[in-house]
Amino acid sequence: MPVTFPLEIFYDGSCRVCSAEIEGYRARNPGQRLVFIDISQPDFQPQKYDKRLEDFMAKIHVRDGSGHFETGVEAFMLIWEAFPTGSIYRLLSAMVGFPGMNLLARGGYALFARYRHLLPKNRRSCQDGICR
Repeated sequence: MPVTFPLEIFYDGSCRVCSAEIEGYRARNPGQRLVFIDISQPDFQPQKYDKRLEDFMAKIHVRDGSGHFETGVEAFMLIWEAFPTGSIYRLLSAMVGFPGMNLLARGGYALFARYRHLLPKNRRSCQDGICR
C-alpha cells in the first residue's frame, strides 16, 4: 500500500536513544515528509488523537497523511519509506519486510520498548531532577 505523506512521528523526547534516532531522521528529512511530535512535552494532548499518553509511550507511533496509525516496527518501515530509493533506510525497510527479519525486528523492538524506561533520560527533559 502506498504511503501518504507527510508522516507524523510521535516520539518520546525524554528518551536519549529515541531522541538520537529522531535527530538522524530530522537531519535528513527528505522533502519535509516527516513531522516530529515530542510526546514528552507538557503541551502534548493525546486525546486529540483518541489515544492515551500511555499508548503513545508504550511504542513509537506514526500517523500518515490520511490519518492511519502504525506502531512499532511497522512505524519504522513507514518512516524509512520517506527516504529516496537506494538509501540505507529504504534498504532497511525492504530487509525488515522479509519474514525472518521481520520476526527478529519485532522481537528486538518489543524488548527495547518494554525496557527503555530504564535507560538514562535526556537532561533537557528533566527539570529540577524530575523527569516526566
